[in-house]
Amino acid sequence: MLPDLFQTRQAIRSGALGARTEMERCLSIATSEACHHAFIGPLFESAPTNAERVPADAALAGLAVSIKDLFDIAGQPTPAGSVVLSHSPPAPADAPAVARLVAAGGVPIGRTNMSEFAFSGVGVNPHHGTPANAADGSTKRVPGGSSSGAAVSVATGAAFIGLGSDTGGSIRIPAALNGIVGFKSTARWVPTQGALPLSTTLDTVCAMTRSVRDAILAHEILAARRVSAGPNHLRDCRFAVARELFQDGMDPAVARAFESALSKLSVAGARIEEISLPALADLPAINSTGGFSAAESYAWHRLLLERSAAGYDPRVAQRILRGAPMRAFEYIDLIHARAQWIDRMTAALEGFDAVLSPTVPVTAPPIADVAPGAERDDAFFALNALLLRNPSVINMLDGCAISLPCHSAGDLPVGLMIWHAGLRDDHILGIALLAESQLRE
Repeated sequence: MLPDLFQTRQAIRSGALGARTEMERCLSIATSEACHHAFIGPLFESAPTNAERVPADAALAGLAVSIKDLFDIAGQPTPAGSVVLSHSPPAPADAPAVARLVAAGGVPIGRTNMSEFAFSGVGVNPHHGTPANAADGSTKRVPGGSSSGAAVSVATGAAFIGLGSDTGGSIRIPAALNGIVGFKSTARWVPTQGALPLSTTLDTVCAMTRSVRDAILAHEILAARRVSAGPNHLRDCRFAVARELFQDGMDPAVARAFESALSKLSVAGARIEEISLPALADLPAINSTGGFSAAESYAWHRLLLERSAAGYDPRVAQRILRGAPMRAFEYIDLIHARAQWIDRMTAALEGFDAVLSPTVPVTAPPIADVAPGAERDDAFFALNALLLRNPSVINMLDGCAISLPCHSAGDLPVGLMIWHAGLRDDHILGIALLAESQLRE
């Protein structure tokens, strides 16, 4: 298991490790085959000196962080995994999320690859190549998206925090598939300014890490707030497991890992109850006209598409164009329907500390199955829908969720998602700390 940020920071503070030495180790990984295609805007040259300049008592102590390509970095364009924006004007300032990481002593080592314009949960990019999942050295498997390079940077050991975004699962999906921790906070906690939008309604700025305690630290930095203490013991927790939707179509490896995780938490004293969430069945009708991502991405991209459609990933353009036919009253109806749905879901979850679900119902398939090419479009869109299905529920809920590895050693990674409605972030993080120790046994 890779050392987490807390362990490494302690080694730097004690003098047992130098920040420059650790940065050079991270960069050796970032430039290796393990991170091929993970970085599309490297900042490798300046990173060792920048790390050396950070005081050892800074929160991030000069340790490596990676920045998803949709965030502004002062003096650079923000292409968001595209080629049509590769020559756009340089950003005048860092995005607030980037600035907060740097102010806390994090050293960006590069812009990470992503699904073009963040519009896919698979992580395939036809322009810059697709970084291979870090969990399998023999078969190149999908990394998950859209924060694909961010996940690979953390899972390989190149970075301690992978800054990304989550609109329908873009942090939790790659975290689950790569066997790391991905926390999606309640969206309002972290500013989205300086991040190229997919859906202004659903976008959440958040991060992937190697441990839950690192996730708490990353959230505290990004949200500029302190996380309050959570429950003291799992026996104090009452968990729900939804009968509908979340467990549909699980492959055998995911089913085994999920049942094992529930068993471990139950043995530790957690009360786990299966419940019905009939409101989940309403989501297809609520989103039948395309949903927020299609409508809001089309509003942002329509003029660029008119000028440069040939430069887009055709799979991304197809999804954006779903927003073109949506009428104003349908968009307003969607806003009202979501608000009413959130009320029904929140009421149904009252009395539970969290809900437990598989983050995604499958393990990572080979990249070759869904690589760019019209002959593989059907397979790509089927996988994309399956990967987004579970985590996107929490974005619609305006909720918070964390994905923790729950697979056995030697198996492909599987994520356990612990989630609830909005503004329960601290409680979810506290539960995740307790659960993590049980799942690792």
